[in-house]
Amino acid sequence: MRPLTDEETRAMFEKLSKYIGENIKLLVDRPDGTYCFRLHNDRVYYVSEKILKLATNIARDKLVSFGTCFGKFTKTQKFRLHVTALDYLAPYAKYKVWVKPGAEQSFLYGNHVLKSGLGRITENTSQYQGVVVYSMADVPLGFGVAAKSTQECRKLDPMAIVVFHQADVGEYIRHEDTLT
Repeated sequence: MRPLTDEETRAMFEKLSKYIGENIKLLVDRPDGTYCFRLHNDRVYYVSEKILKLATNIARDKLVSFGTCFGKFTKTQKFRLHVTALDYLAPYAKYKVWVKPGAEQSFLYGNHVLKSGLGRITENTSQYQGVVVYSMADVPLGFGVAAKSTQECRKLDPMAIVVFHQADVGEYIRHEDTLT
């Protein structure tokens, strides 16, 4: 485990800023302690400094995971956000989308959100903006990228894609062997 380099930090923060904007600083400077991001086996972990000090006592090859996995770097050094980061993205999300109960299952199976399944959307959401997807009961289901802006959504036909799927809580079951 090691600290992120400047390029890795920039790539990760750019991806996070698509979803939570300037609220990134709230992730690091928390009232319950100091948290940081560490890289281990191409995965970025969000961990408190107390746990980080304890994890240094374990050999790197024996250490499987520590903290919360926020995502991983691909072989081309692009950062890919994992669904395990949803619990930290949801409270700070700037743009949100609520899906109707009938469209929840479709989204949880990995499909995009269609206009017919759209319940509500945050005002002034621009196209290709990162959004957190909620059920109508305000339970975070996952996150994605807005395919259309809020104004364009009003004029769309019911079968048009509104949110491109990125990750959802159904991945805990579908990909349980690869999530750490």
